[in-house]
Amino acid sequence: MASEQETVRRRLLELLDRPGNGVCADCGAPGPEWASFTLGIFMCQSCSGIHRNIPQISRVKSIFLDPWENSEVEFMASTGNSAAKAKYEQKVPAFYYCPTHTDCQLLREQWIRARYERSEFIHVERQEPYSAGYREGFLWKRGRDNGQFLSRKFILSEREGALKYFNKHDAREPKALMKIQTINATFQPTKIGNPHGLQITYLKDNSTRNIFVYHEDGKEMVDWFNAIRAARFHYLQVAFPGAHDVDLVSKLTRNYIKEGYMEKTGPKHTEGFKKRWFTLDDRRLMYFKDPLDAYARGEVFIGSKESGYTVLPGLPSSTQGYHWQFGITIVTPDRKFLFACETEDEQKEWIAVFQGVVNRPMLPQEYAVEAHFKHKP
Repeated sequence: MASEQETVRRRLLELLDRPGNGVCADCGAPGPEWASFTLGIFMCQSCSGIHRNIPQISRVKSIFLDPWENSEVEFMASTGNSAAKAKYEQKVPAFYYCPTHTDCQLLREQWIRARYERSEFIHVERQEPYSAGYREGFLWKRGRDNGQFLSRKFILSEREGALKYFNKHDAREPKALMKIQTINATFQPTKIGNPHGLQITYLKDNSTRNIFVYHEDGKEMVDWFNAIRAARFHYLQVAFPGAHDVDLVSKLTRNYIKEGYMEKTGPKHTEGFKKRWFTLDDRRLMYFKDPLDAYARGEVFIGSKESGYTVLPGLPSSTQGYHWQFGITIVTPDRKFLFACETEDEQKEWIAVFQGVVNRPMLPQEYAVEAHFKHKP
C-alpha cells in the first residue's frame, strides 16, 4: 500500500500537469521542481532561491525531496500558477520588462519582489518610480578615460524627450544629453563587474556611445530601467500613432544578439589581425579595443541577403598574417570583412547569428541606416 507521502507526491505531480503549472510561475523556465506553499505557485530552483529571501511572504519546498502536509497540497490545488498570475499581475504596465529564465538575477529578483512583496501590479500608485515620466537621482557612472565609477546626477524627462547626466552636482549644463528616440539599455552584470550594472547606449552623430552605470540598490536600478522603457514607449506611441502596443513593446529596449572576442583585419586585408571585442546590436556589428570602451573603433552594417550580404565560413585563400584559425567572411555590396575566432564552437555561434540577421528582410528605416554607413567618412 502506498505511503501517505507517496500519495501526496503523486497528487503534487498531477498538479504540475495542470495548465500554467508546467513552467516556473516567475521566469517561465520549463519543469519546475519547487513550490511556494504560502503563495500556491510552482517554480524553478533559481527562482526558489529568491523566494527564500522573502520568507515573510513566501515559504518554499522541493516537490520531490521535502515532506508535504495534506493541507499544503490542497492549498496548491486551490491556487496554482494561473490563479496567482491573475491575482498578482492585474495591472502590469505594457512597458514593464517581465524577465525570463535567461535574464540576470537582478531583473528576476525585482520582478518577484514587485509582484508578491510590494504588490506593484495590484496598486497602481506604487508604480510611480517608473511610470511618472520624470525621474532624477544619482547613479555610479564609469569614467570614460580612467575607468573609475563616480557618482553622477541623472535626469530622465519624458517631456524633454531626453536622459541627461551632470558631471558636477551643481552644474547647469548636462555633460551629455541622450535623446529618448535613440537610447537603449541592457543589463550587463558580468561585463561591468557589478550585479546591478546597466549599459546605456545612444547615438551621437550617428555613432554609438556607451555609458556604464549601477546603483547599490537593486530596486532603484530596475526602476531606472523601466522608467527608460516607459519614456521610449510613450515616444513611440506618438511617433507611430496607429501601431499596436505589442509591436511597440518589442522596440523599447533590446539585449545584444551576441558579444565576444574575435580578430579582424583592415580593408586591404594585408594588415595583421587584431583581437577586438565585438557586439552585435541588431544590424550593427561594433568592435572595441576593450569591452567597456565608450566608443566603438568601427561599426559594420549587416543588411539582408536580398541586398547582397552573405556570410561564409573560412577566409579567402589569399589572406596573409597570423590569426586564429576559425575564419568568417562577411560579404557586403562594398567589400569583404574578415574575422577569425579562437574556437570552432565560437565560429559556429557567430556564423549562426550573422546568418539570422542576413536572412531577415530589411525594414524601410534600415535602408536609411545602411545609406549612412556607406557615406560615413
